[in-house]
Amino acid sequence: MDQAATSFPKAPGVGEIICSFLRNIGSNINRGSYTNSLEAGRIVYETRELLCETFNFTKPENVIFTKNITESLNYLIKGLLGPEDHVIVSSMEHNAVMRPLHSQAKKGMKFTRINCNNKGDFDLGHLKKSLRSNTKAVIMTHASNVCGTILPLALVGDFCQANNLFFIIDAAQSAGSIKVDFQALNCDALAFTGHKGLLGPQGIGGFLITDKLASHLESLIEGGTGSSSESEEQPPYLPDKFEAGTPNIPGIFGLHKALKFILETDLKTIQTQELSLTQHFIQGVKNIKNITLIGHEDVHNRTAAVSLDFPLLDNGEVANILAKEYTIMTRSGLHCAPSAHKTLGTFPQGTVRFSFGFFNTLEEVDSTLNALNTIVKEKR
Repeated sequence: MDQAATSFPKAPGVGEIICSFLRNIGSNINRGSYTNSLEAGRIVYETRELLCETFNFTKPENVIFTKNITESLNYLIKGLLGPEDHVIVSSMEHNAVMRPLHSQAKKGMKFTRINCNNKGDFDLGHLKKSLRSNTKAVIMTHASNVCGTILPLALVGDFCQANNLFFIIDAAQSAGSIKVDFQALNCDALAFTGHKGLLGPQGIGGFLITDKLASHLESLIEGGTGSSSESEEQPPYLPDKFEAGTPNIPGIFGLHKALKFILETDLKTIQTQELSLTQHFIQGVKNIKNITLIGHEDVHNRTAAVSLDFPLLDNGEVANILAKEYTIMTRSGLHCAPSAHKTLGTFPQGTVRFSFGFFNTLEEVDSTLNALNTIVKEKR
């Protein structure tokens, strides 16, 4: 029940394809013209194409691989924003956004945090009020990692386009779980990670970026790319501008397999399954006394992440009992999102988060509800 942290199990065949690469190919890309290197390069390029298909994006060369979405967001934030710039964010942001912003703020950059309500909903009216003459970008999560609330990013994208602002999306909790359409969202960059809803391995992530934003973005990491080796300057073209060094090719092979599974299964099927389990869980929780449900009390405008607060108990103790006595895996605490918890009224105690994936079952949800009922009764 901790799919929002990382998916488990992974998509069928992910482990096998990683092992196959290590045992049978094992070569780097862009460094040789022999068969194994060319085969590795083919799969890497196909993975870029699969990500384009997944997110309705048109330029595979503008799909940049990193080791995770935190690295992607650091690239986008620190590579774009200087001391003279201002940026707008929501109060539901993860520390993968907020910590780089605070780091840049120490150098003079300014940011405005727009408060959401206690369900995590975002008021678009505050965007216009936060706009300054030096506002350069809006950076926003697509869905909360704490309570699952989906923010109205298509409307935010329209606002950014109308005001000539860059729009950067953190899709950590949405990619692979709900539709994420690069074109419809009018964004300039979309950061993703492979190991959550995309059902791939840890250690592979990236971002999709427009040519316009890429031209404004500095290369934070520079080095060998296997291209333009006669020059000691980083290549200016994509993806090489942002992909120095050897990439995580085994991880890309795993992500390739996972993306094919998602596209073949159909995202709508995955979303329907996850929200069906979420609805069943929410309805069951409502029948248990002394548990507070955080955020929306149905599956409208949310993902499959549900946070609970236990007013009469210690949330960490509840999570520990679930793990040790019932082998139910959850995550308690502040979920690397203190701003979101302050918005939701769950700071500093945090919550116990339950998050469901495509491979969870109704029986597992029922077992979890029974465990919660027992824990609450015994600890009263």
